[in-house]
Amino acid sequence: MRLDKFLCDCTSGTRSKLKKDIKAGQVTVNGNTVLKPEQHIDEKADEIFYKGQRCVYEQFVYYMLHKPSGVVSATEDAHERTVIDLMGDERRDDLFPVGRLDKDTEGLLLITNDGVLAHELLSPAKHVEKEYECHLAESFDEKQKEQLEQGVDIGEKSLTMPAVVHTLDDKMIALTITEGKFHQVKRMLQAVGNEVVYLKRIRMGSLMLDAELPKGSYRRLTEEELDGIFRRDK
Repeated sequence: MRLDKFLCDCTSGTRSKLKKDIKAGQVTVNGNTVLKPEQHIDEKADEIFYKGQRCVYEQFVYYMLHKPSGVVSATEDAHERTVIDLMGDERRDDLFPVGRLDKDTEGLLLITNDGVLAHELLSPAKHVEKEYECHLAESFDEKQKEQLEQGVDIGEKSLTMPAVVHTLDDKMIALTITEGKFHQVKRMLQAVGNEVVYLKRIRMGSLMLDAELPKGSYRRLTEEELDGIFRRDK
């Protein structure tokens, strides 16, 4: 692996800034100062220090992000702030959100660089559950509940797969689906004569949104959470 790529993955610095720092003598490999950003290193065996701090390479990283409204689920955007912009010191070039939430939707997003896991979680064949807290414009009744549980017509080739619905209040439900069609939750509620006014994802597979994690904040997944994702969501 190139030295500048290694540092880019291990720090929050940009590739251009890291190249300048390498050329300025601020990086050592196995005790020797290296001035060439393109030099190849062994990320598993070499000891690399940047500005006096040892850099340890992690091939894959996993973060829980509490997405706020007004941020887009993308790696970059010319006009909008993205979820990757929220990653602060943990930002690295290869991070991406697993799936997407609408700009005005809040809640759980998994941020990683593990493409294989992302495929497993997003593959339609896997039927990974996504649970949402839905605040509605109108009162929610038993007829609407039954329709959602049976599948509704949202203009696709077939009805939506049966949903799991729990009524939380007169105008609030918890809705669990196993598909990921465009604006699906909003379209499903519209199909039964209601309207979503606030939407928050609270679970994806076994991964629950941490109730103590503020909006716009992130943290690494715990070992228990990782175990749940890799063992139960495949």
